[in-house]
Amino acid sequence: MKSGKAVGPDDIPVEVWKCLGEAAVEFLTSLFNRVLESERMPEEWRRSALVPIFKNKGDVQSCSNYRGIKLMSHTMKLWERVVEARLRKVVKICEQQYGFMPRKSTTDAIFALRILMEKYRDGQRELHCVFVDLEKAYDRVPREELWYCMRKSGVAEKYVRVVQDMYERSRTVVRCAVGQTEEFKVGLHQGSALSPFLFAIVMDQLSEEVRQESPWTMMFADDIVICSESREQVEENLEMWRFALERRGMKVSRSKTEYMCVNEREGGGTVRLQGEEVKKVQEFKYLGSTVQSNGECGKEVKKRVQAGWNGWRKVSGVLCDRKISARIKGKVYRTVVRPAMLYGLETVSLRKRQESELEVAELKMLRFSLGVTRLDRIRNEYIRGTAHVGRLGDKVREARLRWFGHVQRRETVVPFWHQKSVLTVAPTVSLPQILILTVPSVLI
Repeated sequence: MKSGKAVGPDDIPVEVWKCLGEAAVEFLTSLFNRVLESERMPEEWRRSALVPIFKNKGDVQSCSNYRGIKLMSHTMKLWERVVEARLRKVVKICEQQYGFMPRKSTTDAIFALRILMEKYRDGQRELHCVFVDLEKAYDRVPREELWYCMRKSGVAEKYVRVVQDMYERSRTVVRCAVGQTEEFKVGLHQGSALSPFLFAIVMDQLSEEVRQESPWTMMFADDIVICSESREQVEENLEMWRFALERRGMKVSRSKTEYMCVNEREGGGTVRLQGEEVKKVQEFKYLGSTVQSNGECGKEVKKRVQAGWNGWRKVSGVLCDRKISARIKGKVYRTVVRPAMLYGLETVSLRKRQESELEVAELKMLRFSLGVTRLDRIRNEYIRGTAHVGRLGDKVREARLRWFGHVQRRETVVPFWHQKSVLTVAPTVSLPQILILTVPSVLI
């Protein structure tokens, strides 16, 4: 568990256990064994505080535009990690789930969607995608449904009772600027170490009868993408998903679920959900990366530049401080700003103009940080060298190669690497034997 995290109501940070070393290991081992044997955890662990965090989109006065993060006991989080490790040994999650799974990341899901859209554009065929949004997914998981899904997934009854005890009499308060609310019961803990995997178990069981092979169906926790070659089929699949989810306590958001069509012909229609028209868009922000129906990535590049400037403003007090050395400023820049600019670019084929747009923005930030203007007639290479910051274009290519090597080294467990999944994409297009082999020619 990482250091520097906000503490729960018991005010005991994880750094305490790290400092105690072997003594902490012995004490926690004894404590966790007692909790496992008795199937009851300390009462102090049942209390938490909920902090609402704005999603940076929509009306700030609407509660639906806030994400609640629970501040829980760090000792309980360590116990949750022990339970999670044991559950992962016995539970097999479907291949379509990319969220919080080993050897999978947002990059895999983003790349799968982009390459699928690219192949259909190359084949001049329509591809219909629906991005399904679930309303307060974590909070809406019924407790009885969670226990049922755990048992159906093969979890031993003892561990079901252990998890039940974690949620028994668990209560939280909402912490805001004007104080705290009264205590109330909670669904799945957001901010918990175990909750993401428990949610994956629930989604795995709820979608068992309706999901298709990846990339036709992809899930990243509660972010669901449904793809099909026909509008009628994707509408039918959407209704099947709605029925499967809502009959078990979940709810599909009508206002936030969106539809996008690639290579749409004239007179294209819309998709309906229970008679209500699903919002049709030309672009969608999928897992933080903007995908466009026309295959362009210009808007994604602009979003990366904007994200970089947002990160730069957050640390501008450090970057613009004349008392701080250029080397330290460069280190802060590489740690805070550059990751925001590089996110998801492993999956994008950049033109020289777009790569130049990113580098121009980066050099402006570096010049501001070092107090240098164009009137000083200082070359860009000297600016980068002073701050110890390499060319952004080189870093993008380095990130692609690093991810490509990661994919090549791991086992072939992700379905869209398989030849069978690829050859059904667009028969009119000459496709490589394995989808991932398109990376060098398209991106590098």
